[in-house]
Amino acid sequence: MKTLASEVRLRLLGQSELSVSPLGLGCWQFSRGSGIVGRYWSNLSDADILEIVRVSLEGGMNWVDTAEIYGGGKSEQALAHVLDQLAQEGSPHAAPLIATKWWPMLRTAGSITATIDERIAALGGRDIDLYQIHQPFSLSSIASEMKAMAGLVQAGKIRYVGVSNYSAKQMTEAHRLLGTYGLSLVSNQVKYNLLDRRIDRNGTMAAAKELGISIIAYSPLEQGILTGRFHHDPSQVAAVSRSRRLMSGLDDKSLARSRPLIASLTALADKYEATPGQVALNWLIHYHGDTVVAIPGASKARHARENVGAMTFRLQPEELELLNEASWAALKK
Repeated sequence: MKTLASEVRLRLLGQSELSVSPLGLGCWQFSRGSGIVGRYWSNLSDADILEIVRVSLEGGMNWVDTAEIYGGGKSEQALAHVLDQLAQEGSPHAAPLIATKWWPMLRTAGSITATIDERIAALGGRDIDLYQIHQPFSLSSIASEMKAMAGLVQAGKIRYVGVSNYSAKQMTEAHRLLGTYGLSLVSNQVKYNLLDRRIDRNGTMAAAKELGISIIAYSPLEQGILTGRFHHDPSQVAAVSRSRRLMSGLDDKSLARSRPLIASLTALADKYEATPGQVALNWLIHYHGDTVVAIPGASKARHARENVGAMTFRLQPEELELLNEASWAALKK
């Protein structure tokens, strides 16, 4: 399945002027295996990171998502390094839109302003197109944080403001507060996939649609479960780290519950000459119109190739609904 960057239809991210591909590259795995969060992944080589980024951008992704907490800036630095290499090669894909995040835990809103130059430096002096509050728990109020973020926009340090892991109420309040500065909240990055539909139940999706805020879906393949590989070969579960198994509910019971959904994904994959994972991603970026974009990660170049392949076809409305029903059926068991 071929993918050409010029063939991917872009969409606006929230109420911004950022035209993004439906899928962007999640860069958590570039953490160099360091830090509390980064240890979740092994330390990828520069060559592997370069190839993953190259395949993703040449395949049609035009934006990347990283964070301060991913290795304490190491993901940002690794990304900057390989983008420099692509620029030196003369690649037309060496300047993707960049989203990163400020880590709030045990910090005040003053840290947003105090550390922004560190983020820019880690990214090699590149513009930050979308700066996000990584989660809602900090030593400051949402009002203080939105004031600081608005100040960064006004100072030209960042282009747009987003949040991550915010509830419908918190997201709505952040959007209202930014409005007092003449700005709007562009996005809310949350976990969302066919096996995790919490934001459909708790009002977050509905509020995002009402306010014109994009949902950036992380963990779009539920830690690989939606690729079907654990269903086809349960012995692979043993090779997965305990923390990852706990995060994704990767056990015999959950695999049995999701088996009919995987069967539906596999049948559609056969039709489109795709993979179950590509069909799952395709559902994610089309079922809610343009509201949802997603950031699948890739720890190997072949994963990146599979990700971009999810943008080369479009499921029919009845197929989107079939997967919606299979998803809810799996979650009710």
